[in-house]
Amino acid sequence: MYVWVAWVMFAVSDPAGFPDHPHRGFETVTYMLQGAFTHQDFAGHKGTIRTGDVQWMTAGRGIIHSEMPAGQGTQRGLQLWINLSARDKMNEPRYQELRREDIEKVERDGVEVRVIAGEAMGVRSSVDTITPTMYLDFTLIPGAQVHQSIPDSWNSFVYVVEGEGTFGSWNSSPVTAHIALVLGLGDGLSVWNKSSEPLKFVLIGGQPLNEPIVQYGPFVMNTQDEIDQTIEDYQFCRNGFEMAKYWRSQ
Repeated sequence: MYVWVAWVMFAVSDPAGFPDHPHRGFETVTYMLQGAFTHQDFAGHKGTIRTGDVQWMTAGRGIIHSEMPAGQGTQRGLQLWINLSARDKMNEPRYQELRREDIEKVERDGVEVRVIAGEAMGVRSSVDTITPTMYLDFTLIPGAQVHQSIPDSWNSFVYVVEGEGTFGSWNSSPVTAHIALVLGLGDGLSVWNKSSEPLKFVLIGGQPLNEPIVQYGPFVMNTQDEIDQTIEDYQFCRNGFEMAKYWRSQ
């Protein structure tokens, strides 16, 4: 089964946002493209991520958190939900914050890659991932090309953030911004920028869990019985949701 649960590009302006809400059974990865967002949760984690920063939150057995705009104008970013295996779904929640300047970056032959998770061009990210994951942010100047290896068995996809690129083979039709491509299994991904403008895209890959998955809103488990139990735990503030009775974001 796929390791990904959800993928979204968001654009939010104050007073909109994502006020207090629960999660269980997976991780969220938020990558800010423009502006700032503040995270708070009932485990005591709090932080503001700005353009180029990353927040990696493990909901595990249960978390309630908020994500609210912290800048002027429109805040833009990408959010990925990563499933956890059955053995990890009831882990304690945790929070990792990666500042823009701390993200490993490589520049070579007109290609820049920011290594948020995994490895590229001989550089490895410092982020600790529970589910083996690759999260790479590429920028190619006009005329540049790149090949990135991907483990044979991994699920992977590309999302074009800006510009236009040719993916897979030289003769493929160009793909423009805000399009996602789900990749087949193979030896990796080749990309060419034949346009006159820079190309920016993210490449995300992960090891399949090969387990059943049942999602109900903010909860991601393996069976319907586990979903029913999660809803009950949340409603009665137990088994990981004890603080739900008292906690409110500030």
